[in-house]
Amino acid sequence: MKLNQFKSSDSLSGGCCIAYFKLTFLQDQFDTIDLSDNEIVKLENFPYLTRFGTLLINNNRITRINPNIGEYLPKLHTLILTNNRLVNLVEIDPLASLPKLRTLSLLDNNITKKPNYRLYVIHKLKGLRLLDFKKVKLKERTEAEKLFASKEAEEEAKKESAKTFTPGEVPNVPEVSREEQNPKAVAPTPEQIIAIKAAIVNSQTLEEVARLEKNCI
Repeated sequence: MKLNQFKSSDSLSGGCCIAYFKLTFLQDQFDTIDLSDNEIVKLENFPYLTRFGTLLINNNRITRINPNIGEYLPKLHTLILTNNRLVNLVEIDPLASLPKLRTLSLLDNNITKKPNYRLYVIHKLKGLRLLDFKKVKLKERTEAEKLFASKEAEEEAKKESAKTFTPGEVPNVPEVSREEQNPKAVAPTPEQIIAIKAAIVNSQTLEEVARLEKNCI
């Protein structure tokens, strides 16, 4: 089933296709939207949503984020990107355009294996309070500020991050079969379940609650 309105993927399976399509006309009816367990590859082409605060989009294939995502999602405060395909530090730079972002999960993305990953994310996302379900500490903020005190230091970190990646290859996997190319579902940790349950409290419809509860199973 093709979804031309959102070109994040040529084909989206099951309920995700319906949920993603609804974003074009539901506008601000929801605080939380769940697009988990599908094959979305780009986080882009959102309509302008002033109410939308939580996006659950774990277990997909995301490799790219719209540089201007903050213009369309000004109230987004929680973004769960667990188990996607973000590889290099520069790929999270667009998230700096989200003025209200406070909670971010990048667990099970290869980007987390890069040198100084956590400090880089804290440096770029000044308002972040929870990264990978761990509280951002004042000590980390201070260390990040010192490490990336200059533009040159930031650019050098991006270059170092990119050295280990070859375009067209799946990072850190020597040989990938057709089956292995599909992202494996990752069971939520206790911390993730707490975050999801918090989102359920703010949900506005039974359908939305049902989708969120599936992530706690």
